[in-house]
Amino acid sequence: MAVLERDELTYPEVGASMGDFPTGYRHAHRMVFLGMGGRAFDRAVHALFAWRMHRRAGITVDRPDVRPESGVDFRLELGWRGFRLQAPCRIVYTINEDDRAGFAYGTLPGHPECGEEAFLVRRDGMGQVYFEVRAFSRPGSLIARIAGPVGRLAQDVMTRRYLGAMRSLSRAD
Repeated sequence: MAVLERDELTYPEVGASMGDFPTGYRHAHRMVFLGMGGRAFDRAVHALFAWRMHRRAGITVDRPDVRPESGVDFRLELGWRGFRLQAPCRIVYTINEDDRAGFAYGTLPGHPECGEEAFLVRRDGMGQVYFEVRAFSRPGSLIARIAGPVGRLAQDVMTRRYLGAMRSLSRAD
């Protein structure tokens, strides 16, 4: 697993979503059971790396044809009623192992938040498959600071949507 460190990212703790969260940020760590065995694992990994989880959760990725790999830049878009929020990101690491797969992206200038979000599908020794979201963030723009508790609530809602999307995508035919 390679971790990229570039000056363009808006935070210095690149890769910290894989371990101990840094201080000075809001932390999120949520996990959901997806199913049993290789089929559930493979479906979940495919959904994650094909950006299907993001789309199902209501997020548009401006480069959906590009597989998440370390160093790839892209924009996330979320919008409702004529308002489009764009969030530039960079993949900072990927994990591709037999029983663990996922990636994390960090924020670039122009993103309303500052921090990193990781998505991991893992299968334990009993064949149980789990999906995990790990993130640390703080406001990175005036709009995020003004949003305050509403912005934090929106982040929590998106995390729940990611978990629900992966739950349904790992079981879909």
